[in-house]
Amino acid sequence: MGLIEVVSSFNVYNSTSLAEAVESRSSRARVSFQWGGTIFAILLLILNRKGRKSSVQTTLLVFYLLTSFPSVLFKILRGQFGYWIAFLAVAANLFFPEIIPVSRFILFVISPDWLVDGLRDSIAGVIFCLLIGILIVIMEIREIEGPRIHECSLLCFGYCLAIPFLFFFTITYLCLGTW
Repeated sequence: MGLIEVVSSFNVYNSTSLAEAVESRSSRARVSFQWGGTIFAILLLILNRKGRKSSVQTTLLVFYLLTSFPSVLFKILRGQFGYWIAFLAVAANLFFPEIIPVSRFILFVISPDWLVDGLRDSIAGVIFCLLIGILIVIMEIREIEGPRIHECSLLCFGYCLAIPFLFFFTITYLCLGTW
């Protein structure tokens, strides 16, 4: 019995099933990044709308959503349905400009395909999301104005819950994704 036979006897997976296992792990990491990141980014958007109403944080979270939005929903928004929603949002913005911020939603519909595919399907998009998370943390620290003790409200609890989960899903996908 030679070395090749010994090594092949210890190999539980053949090369195709090993590749499938790695691909399955990567796709599960991508799906959890898309759904988990989207849920907590939307939670942060809602908390931002109810709290400070920071336009910079809203813009950063919309860019995060552009990169991490689930593929199924993203294809629906990029199709004919998205065009109609964008049209209705622009029409509503004419009458209620402060209630309905349209410019951020239109980003989903009219972004060039090469840009969206480049951000969503490469490691650059995940690093972009990681940088957005870092910027959001920096903005939160500036908002707190240092390490002073403040009264904690529901908004504070929501931020403290959602921001670590943004990092968790982003870093998990960064570590488990196959690039």
